[in-house]
Order: sequence, then C-alpha cells, then structure tokens
Amino acid sequence: MNAEIKKQLERQPKTWVFQIICALVFVILVAWSSSAVKFTGLAQGGMDIAKNILVGIFTPDTELLFNFTNQGVPYLLLETMCIAFLGTIVGAILAVPIAFLSATNIVPKPVALIGRLIIMAVRTIPAFVYGLMFIRVTGPGPFAGLLTMSLCSIGMVSKMYIESIEDMDIKILESLDACGCTTFQKIRYGILPQLMPDFASTIIYRFDMNLRDATVLGLVGAGGIGAPLIFAMNAYRWNEVGAILAGLIILVLVIEFISGKIRVKLARG
Repeated sequence: MNAEIKKQLERQPKTWVFQIICALVFVILVAWSSSAVKFTGLAQGGMDIAKNILVGIFTPDTELLFNFTNQGVPYLLLETMCIAFLGTIVGAILAVPIAFLSATNIVPKPVALIGRLIIMAVRTIPAFVYGLMFIRVTGPGPFAGLLTMSLCSIGMVSKMYIESIEDMDIKILESLDACGCTTFQKIRYGILPQLMPDFASTIIYRFDMNLRDATVLGLVGAGGIGAPLIFAMNAYRWNEVGAILAGLIILVLVIEFISGKIRVKLARG
C-alpha cells in the first residue's frame, strides 16, 4: 500500500517551480510597493498626544454617556440606529423590483444586463459622496442620512437578491402551474417561501453594515452620532470621544448578537 501511494505521489505534477516563481513575484511586488511608503517619523510631542488620547478614551465622560437628553450618547445612538434601520428597509424594498428585472432566469438577458449595469453604477459611488450630495439637496440632518443609506443599500442588496432569485428552484413553479395555480398563488407558495429566508438574512447583514456607515455619515452632517464625534475629536475632548466610542461598541455588540441569533434561526428554519 505504501509503495502504491508513493507511485501515485510520484505521478503528481511537479509544481514547486511554479510556486517558487509566484513567491518571488509576490516578494518583488511587496518590495516595489513598500518603496512608495516614506516614514517621516513622529511629530513633536506625538507620544504625549497619543498618551492623552488613550487616557481620554479609556476614561470616558460618564455624564455624557448616561445623559438621556437629545445631546446625550443614548439619544444620538438611537438616532443613528433609526437612520440605519429605515435606510435598510427602504433600500431593501426598492431593491426587489430591480433584482427581479436583473435576474437572467426571469427576464431576457438584454434587460437583465441593463439592470445589472444600473446596480453596478449605484455601487461604484461611495456612501460619503452620496451623503455630500443629499446634504446639498435636503440640508444637513437625519433625512439626508436616511436617503444615503437607502441608495447605498440598493446596490449590495440587489446583488444578493439576484443570486437568490437565480438559484430558485423553477420546477416548483412548473408543478404549481401544472396544478392550475394562479400567478398570485405561484408567488405565494412557490416564490416567497424560497426567497424570504435569503432576503431576510441579506437585510439583516446590510443593517449591520449600515449601522457602521451611519456613524461615518454623521461626519459630513448626515445626522447621527458622527458629528458629535468629530467635533469632540477636533476640540481634543478625548473623554467625550471615549464616551461616544463606548456607546458605539455596546450598540454594535448588542445588534451583532441579536442579528446573529436571527440569521441562525433563518438558516436552520
């Protein structure tokens, strides 16, 4: 048996030359890329600044953290979560018709190609740019963040929807059609049961992403907790930064735990 295994191994193609070449190419690319990085050293007093930042972050302002007015961290976190949640829901709803019009097993390929080009164009532009555009239209505030989250969600959610639609079992629809079911009955009993678990899992995953993006959008004035965070950083109030970051960490952990439980439930039925 050992001799037979040895013969089989000897018949295997020798790839060590190719592996060495790939490793050399990788090392050359890393060396070439690192040549563009220039270390200018630490700024004057850089270590003291870093120390102040760390001390401030790890000793958060508890008064701000437990302030339940509209200037406190809990209210700002709630506003951020609402922006992310509503943006996800609106984007997920608008993504449904776009996804069906982009699925090759539902519509002709030229129509699907047009839909996919629209989705690609939407996904190309960063959320930061959308935020700046909507702020010019609606003014700064949570509504601009909501519109930004909705538009950014369409691109990613549509792409995931399309994969679910194209993996759908068409034979179930053919069976329902043979039984004389109406179009509504085919959608109700043939399409929705197959797609809803994947759609719901995609929406939950996108909500997790939007919750983090909503924080960044606040930096440009699109509502949420991002604006107070950047103001506190610009004013070197690191205790307030620590309070805001502590609230964000707690919120993200809670949402991650809940969404993980829901995704497991959907996966297992």
